[in-house]
Amino acid sequence: MTVAIGMGHTASGAVAALDLEELLATRLLVQGNSGSGKSHLLRRLLEQSAPRVQQTIIDPEGDFVTLAERFGHLVIDAEIHSEYALQLAGERARVHRVSTVLNLEGLDAENQLRRAAAFLGGIFDVDRDHWYPMLVVVDEAQLFAPAVAGDVSDEARKLSLGAMTNLMCRGRKRGLAGVIATQRLAKLAKNVAAEASNFLMGRTFLDIDMARAADLLGMERRHAETFRDLEQGHFMALGPALSRFPLGLRIGPTETQPPNSVPKLMPLPEAALEDVRAVILAAPPPEAVRTQRRPVRPPPPDLLSQLMAARPAGAEARTDVAEEPADPEVLAERRGRLDRILRAILADPEAGFRAIGVLYQDFLVRCRIEGLGAGALDLAAFRRMLTRARAGIGIEMAEDEVWQDVLARAAVLPEDMQGIFMMIARAAREGLPCPGDLAIARAYGTRSLGRARRVLSYMEEQGLIVCQLDGVGRRTVTLVELAWATAPGSPDAGDALAG
Repeated sequence: MTVAIGMGHTASGAVAALDLEELLATRLLVQGNSGSGKSHLLRRLLEQSAPRVQQTIIDPEGDFVTLAERFGHLVIDAEIHSEYALQLAGERARVHRVSTVLNLEGLDAENQLRRAAAFLGGIFDVDRDHWYPMLVVVDEAQLFAPAVAGDVSDEARKLSLGAMTNLMCRGRKRGLAGVIATQRLAKLAKNVAAEASNFLMGRTFLDIDMARAADLLGMERRHAETFRDLEQGHFMALGPALSRFPLGLRIGPTETQPPNSVPKLMPLPEAALEDVRAVILAAPPPEAVRTQRRPVRPPPPDLLSQLMAARPAGAEARTDVAEEPADPEVLAERRGRLDRILRAILADPEAGFRAIGVLYQDFLVRCRIEGLGAGALDLAAFRRMLTRARAGIGIEMAEDEVWQDVLARAAVLPEDMQGIFMMIARAAREGLPCPGDLAIARAYGTRSLGRARRVLSYMEEQGLIVCQLDGVGRRTVTLVELAWATAPGSPDAGDALAG
């Protein structure tokens, strides 16, 4: 059944319709420079389809929060929620079929990527019973799926790019229809853009973007400059949900408006200041009494912050005692408790695929429950402990000189590979079979067995290990400098390391 929604009119005056059923199966890419009308196009699409399909909008600038009053969208302010809370919110919104707007306004680029990835991950990972059709709109998609590394950390970029890739490459079978809008195709990751089958191309000025837009629409390169002459709100359309050949259209009006309209020209004040120099260049007030132009608003505390800030009864009376050097037995007992907490977290089969930030929050809550909140590890120490734990190396074992040497050798590898090196080292030292591809992938935080094999190849290229297969396909890994070798093990073995 065809469900057509009106997007506007063509140059001939005919209604420009979009097949919503087809869009859910083929996805949409929108490109246009700032001021071309991309946000207006997305708003028109969302308003026309709101009564027919569940929606979620990844909104970096807070432009779409006004949909809530007219169409009932739930606005989620990402600034006041943790990554784990947003992941759960994504799952619950999908299960209960609630349309949402994830408002990322006010966050820096790093946290925008992390929170968007967590929310998209929650939407993507729901059970099969809840794979309802959903329109997922991502404005300024080049921020969340950049073609090259930017100012954010590699971890945040990988998390966001992975979530966007899942949405566009694997989302169709889960009922997710990705609609991504970008100012520049050249800044958008190609594997994300390539999955769209419908295109709406607006005004574009740079040659490289005009050329890519022409290629996507099947136009000749000599016609690429037509994108430079498009008026605001005019787009060239192509795709099974829009038109079988390039079609010019003008986007129709919308019922709602963004909260912040484009600034308009205002006349200067008619009355001039009597003494401009005295007013503008007046001596500044003393530093102690000078008011800030924009007071810094502290973020509202979440549940985790309140738990960590709370002090047990009688804590004031024990302050001086806590500052005394701890007894070695007390330290050993504390290390054991931290080790047990981390083992309990990693016992979850999905723990290997969760973000470090999510695991760290779970760790802090468990520490608080165990009465270790004041002595919990910071994030850097937690990363090191997690790397060792995934290799099956406890805190006490890691303090042995032999393992200190192994840790030093692993330090030459990227952080996400160090745990794999230590896992292989443990198997070799204890005479266990070589870990299978599934165990390596789990320690690396991926479900891809091919990526696990590439990790081993990378270590071999660095001269750290040598991989060999025997006559029946079992793999042996030798650690070059340590002269340790694992027992033969099948690459297809399960994901648990013996012992």
